Amino acid sequence: MSDISDKISMATRLRNNFLTGLIICAPMAITIYLTWTFIHWADSWVKPYIPDRYNPESYLKFAVPGTGLLIALLFITLVGFLGRNLIGRSIVRYSENILNRMPLVRTVYKSTKQIFETVLKEQGTSFKKVGLIEFPRAGTWALVFISSDAKGEIAVKLNQNGEEMVAVFLAPTPVPTAGFLMFVPRSKLMLLDMTPEEGVKLLISAGLVTPDYKPAEPAAVMQALVEGAVNEPTLSEDRIARRQ
Repeated sequence: MSDISDKISMATRLRNNFLTGLIICAPMAITIYLTWTFIHWADSWVKPYIPDRYNPESYLKFAVPGTGLLIALLFITLVGFLGRNLIGRSIVRYSENILNRMPLVRTVYKSTKQIFETVLKEQGTSFKKVGLIEFPRAGTWALVFISSDAKGEIAVKLNQNGEEMVAVFLAPTPVPTAGFLMFVPRSKLMLLDMTPEEGVKLLISAGLVTPDYKPAEPAAVMQALVEGAVNEPTLSEDRIARRQ
């Protein structure tokens, strides 16, 4: 009987050790693989356009991973620097005028530019908050990423009832790259304290990875407690006041 229990205990320990090792190794291996794949993908796009005299691999006998990615980052930074001065803005404006005259190209360019400006603009509020809405029916809640307030024609049409509408993105599980754009009343939206990164982790893990949450005490209550502690007279002060 003891031999059977020893075997079960040994099997349990081996299983636990394997699961622990899997938890440690799998995220590291996936991260390294995705990073290595991205570097090679960037190199395959950039390296063919690098002149041989500027390519380090022309002087070395081995490949240098990341050269194309580094040159792409330097090139994008240089274009951004030139685009911020007067001459660079003039060149960009002239190039945009040429693209805007092309029937099919101008649609693709304007849409792509608008998306990047909205997502990368520092003062934008896109996907900086996470919330809950009742979906697909009352009583069941779905996680959404708050995009922005309804604007333009949509805002005019939907705000006629006096209810302010908000654009939210409803992402599916476990791949949150595709989903639904929905306009919901602000009063029907429950804001959450978690960050968008934590919301993405929650979606990808199908609810298994839940961010830690510690309810914060309301600021008014804290302020009242602090003021009460400061203004409350001590026992000696109270006795002195009574004697006087």
